[in-house]
Amino acid sequence: MKKVFLLLTALLGAAHILFAQSPGRINIDSLPQIEISSQADIHFLSPEPIQYADISSHSIIGDMPVKNLLRIKLVPDSLRHLQTDCISLGVITIVGESFIAQYHLVYTTSTRQQLPTAIAIQPEQCRPLDFPGITLTTPEMKSYAMDILHRGKKSDIRKAKAYGLTAILNHVYTVGDHVFLDVAFQNKTNLAYDIDELRFKIEDKKITKATNVQSLEIKPEWQLYQQPSFKKEYHNIYVFKKVTFPDNKILNVELSEKQVSGRTLKLQIKYGDLLKADNL
Repeated sequence: MKKVFLLLTALLGAAHILFAQSPGRINIDSLPQIEISSQADIHFLSPEPIQYADISSHSIIGDMPVKNLLRIKLVPDSLRHLQTDCISLGVITIVGESFIAQYHLVYTTSTRQQLPTAIAIQPEQCRPLDFPGITLTTPEMKSYAMDILHRGKKSDIRKAKAYGLTAILNHVYTVGDHVFLDVAFQNKTNLAYDIDELRFKIEDKKITKATNVQSLEIKPEWQLYQQPSFKKEYHNIYVFKKVTFPDNKILNVELSEKQVSGRTLKLQIKYGDLLKADNL
């Protein structure tokens, strides 16, 4: 009986050692340690839009002022329970489009000037992650968009003119199941153009009085620039998930101005233009 007990003890000890050394396991003491005090909030800057964040301590609250910024601070009522230095406040988990990063938060009563107020998430602090529904991350889309701009204008696939304005579809590219539209607007008047909306609608090619107009608006998943106005030229890249529509429909790019009697310009893109897209 004694031998059986010793054997079980040895097996349990070996299993504990193997589990502790498992490469898939992350222990809290191996996480980057972040000190937080009542002196200042801490801002985590993510290279990608944050999809999910978790704070394991009730002594800390957080919010996201913008998509790639997480702000945390101590709950004022919790300070009376945090009288001593180096108290563990658990783990903060930040999930981006392609990574997960975790930090060990520790409370400090120190007032030294070296306490962090902003932390940029570094590549070595991230583990890869496949987030459902995301095949291209925001940094990847931006990289492809900048590459398109650097290639310059190759051809005017489609062009439309009205009110001294010109809309041009320079090129169409695809990356996986994403479509990149390279669109430019030119203003030949002396009046600056204040953009109200830029809308993309799938509509019938021919509209008669006897038919009901069928219109389906689609929104870009991402765009390179957010520009409210332009004087002479506006060049942007718009990214969509794979778009399909029948040959009797067109993709209308509609630019409208803010004023009540503002100038409106429509650029029509055929489905064949998308089928002829180049790969990046």
